[in-house]
Amino acid sequence: MKDLTKGSIMGHLLAMAAPMAIGMLVQTLYMLVDLYFVARLGGPALAGVGAASNFNMAVLALTQMLGVGTVALISHAVGAKDRDAANLVFNQSLLLAALCGLIALVGGYGLAAPYMRSLGADAATVAAGTAYLDFLIPGLALQFAMIAMGSALRGTGIVKPTMVVQLASVLINIVLAPVLIAGVGTGHPLGAAGAGLATTLSVAFGTVLLAIYYGRLEKYVGFHPDLWRPRFRTWWQILDIGLPAGGEFALMFAYIGVIYFVIRDFGAAAQAGFGVGQRVMQMIFLPAMAIGFSIAPVAGQNFGARDAARVRETFHVGAALGTGAMAILTLLCQWRGDRMIGLFTTDPETIAVGTGFLKVISWNFVCSGFVFTCSGMFQALGNTWPAIWSSGTRLVTFVLPVLWLSQQHGFRIEQVWLVSVTTVTLQALVSYLLLRRQFGQRLQFAS
Repeated sequence: MKDLTKGSIMGHLLAMAAPMAIGMLVQTLYMLVDLYFVARLGGPALAGVGAASNFNMAVLALTQMLGVGTVALISHAVGAKDRDAANLVFNQSLLLAALCGLIALVGGYGLAAPYMRSLGADAATVAAGTAYLDFLIPGLALQFAMIAMGSALRGTGIVKPTMVVQLASVLINIVLAPVLIAGVGTGHPLGAAGAGLATTLSVAFGTVLLAIYYGRLEKYVGFHPDLWRPRFRTWWQILDIGLPAGGEFALMFAYIGVIYFVIRDFGAAAQAGFGVGQRVMQMIFLPAMAIGFSIAPVAGQNFGARDAARVRETFHVGAALGTGAMAILTLLCQWRGDRMIGLFTTDPETIAVGTGFLKVISWNFVCSGFVFTCSGMFQALGNTWPAIWSSGTRLVTFVLPVLWLSQQHGFRIEQVWLVSVTTVTLQALVSYLLLRRQFGQRLQFAS
């Protein structure tokens, strides 16, 4: 356990954000490695895997529901010096992880094919995406156990073990991807299905590795079978904080799904370009996301210790770090966006779409960094409902105009990106106003 209620706020944020960014980069590499090797299979396969990867957002919504609630409650318990409460939350989160994993497994296989048929630009795209999901879904189900264990460590201020496990698992994925996708060394290529299988096997390896760490090295929270009886009150406490955060990712799933739907008439190359651009953008977001995720345990422990001044300081420092990093990355996309897209495909049309996407969408990076900061603060305060209201405003202000534009004569794909930039700016303003209100309501113990 690391006490975050003392010492430099900036030091704590940077110390946690650096390994967390590496860990998230490693996690993002799962998809990037898949895209790299799948791109060699052709445009339809690349478009199919790109569209199917958005299915991961739906599962990510459930994992965030579990992870955010776990981080918030454990960080509050650590700040209040209540180790028993921290262990209860951790062990109950493991029960929820098992239940959510089962739901993801059953629901995933039931929805994968209809999902791809609704978004795929052609039959080949649908077939590739469906094959990928068939082998990816078990890995998505295992993600819940990894999130529960990693979130508990983050709540106690520890992030390096999770990073090391993620790094080891992505190395396994990098080794397996050419073997299973292209048949290197075996002569039996599995194509898009091999990409999904490589990810599932690497996630299984990481889950086992993290469980071994808990069994042998973790001392503050651990596996306690006597705490595995369902405690529905604790479940509700986790879900009350986590559900809105999961809802944020569910809205993101809907947002990306709408984009794939309205651009499908532009063809598989357009969907492939957006898919690659979206993955590159996710990688670019990692510094701001890492800072936002670090804010939750730092501010959360200080909230548990009833130190309002340090909670506010965490917000100010986090906002400066997050928006500053995203301003630099905006300039990078304007300067070398085509080079980043070109790392994953040589198709000129796909590169053109992906580059155009990055050049326009990068103008919302600074606002996105601020939104991540606000989301981290909502988690730390133990009330994430304002975050979903903020995300909801973005979805409404984006979906309705884009669907209307898609029906107009002369509809251009660039119009989708421009509407997105406008709605993220609005979301940042709404997030700030809601956070100010939360500060006024929840930091009254300062007096």
